[in-house]
Amino acid sequence: MRVTHSEFIISNTDVAKCPNEPLPEYAFIGRSNVGKSSLINTLCSRKNLAKTSGRPGKTQLINHFKINKQWFLVDLPGYGYAKTSKTTKKAFQQLITRYFDKRQQLISAFVLIDIRHNPQPVDLEFMEWLGTNFIPFAIIFTKADKLKPLAIERNVNAYLEKMKEEMWEETPPHFITSSLHKSGVEDVLGYIDTLNKDFNAAR
Repeated sequence: MRVTHSEFIISNTDVAKCPNEPLPEYAFIGRSNVGKSSLINTLCSRKNLAKTSGRPGKTQLINHFKINKQWFLVDLPGYGYAKTSKTTKKAFQQLITRYFDKRQQLISAFVLIDIRHNPQPVDLEFMEWLGTNFIPFAIIFTKADKLKPLAIERNVNAYLEKMKEEMWEETPPHFITSSLHKSGVEDVLGYIDTLNKDFNAAR
């Protein structure tokens, strides 16, 4: 699938104000500074569709983008930013929880993980929460350009093994991406395209 049209629709903190069109929806979420905005821009072949910033924790709203006039890409607030106040963290958590609880259009979440780092408790706990609440998700490992191929393979395998040790009998789908080199983008879009076809076939 190629993204030929992408447009910003709405930002808000009220899930009830999210678009109510019967289109499939995919939510991108991860710890702050994981490269989420850069990946979204790369997926959509747009430089400034999602706002990038050197300041972690900048995304503080639910941002909806309509893609190819056929599905929604949702940019959710990041989590786990150490300098965010406890009050703000709680507000983000409530917003994210409400979103996943209320959005019937959601087909899958994409949890972004910085491929350079060891598994972090905040990520593992969030994915466990998704699994416990029967919310489908896939993992996108970002910043693959920062490591050599053997290190990428080693880190990804170690991450998936850690998940199996924690609670997962079967790990979710995963993708390895680099916004700089635009690698893995076709795989992510192909996966979304397959889910869109399943969604439309079931209507």
